[in-house]
Amino acid sequence: MKYREYNRTAVIQYAKKWAFSRNPKYYNFDPVGGDCTSFASQCIYAGSQKMNYQKTLGWYYINGNNKSPSWSGVEYLHNFLIDNKGVGPQAFETTQNKIEIGDIAQLSFDGKTFAHTLVIVSVENKFVLHGIKIASHTFDSFEKPISEYNFKKIRWVHINNVGIGYN
Repeated sequence: MKYREYNRTAVIQYAKKWAFSRNPKYYNFDPVGGDCTSFASQCIYAGSQKMNYQKTLGWYYINGNNKSPSWSGVEYLHNFLIDNKGVGPQAFETTQNKIEIGDIAQLSFDGKTFAHTLVIVSVENKFVLHGIKIASHTFDSFEKPISEYNFKKIRWVHINNVGIGYN
């Protein structure tokens, strides 16, 4: 497998442009459960420029009716990023003090199920939650301190590279 670097600057530029509106290239999932993970996927795609078109276990978007579950599902996105050893973004769970801009955080409001995906857009102080700022859809925001959310659990996902193929 060949790899390239994940473009964190492109992630932030995309998040800033689309945090308070919807890119017409993508279906708005707000009416059907929320757009947070689709927005995070759009941001990750801006930084990776590579989709994985495996039907069941991939990560891709063609249109609102032809996309992988991982494009818009919180758990599915997490599982794809963590398990992916092929084409597309690859990641691992990490600790708060190791996150970088362009990474994602996922929140659990009940302590059991993760239900919200956020894109890290600013890290002023990674040792305190108010020093980490995010962008998101569903609850549209940009540079919102993650400490303003009322959650029971958080997990941090660091995107470390992008698989680009075998050639």
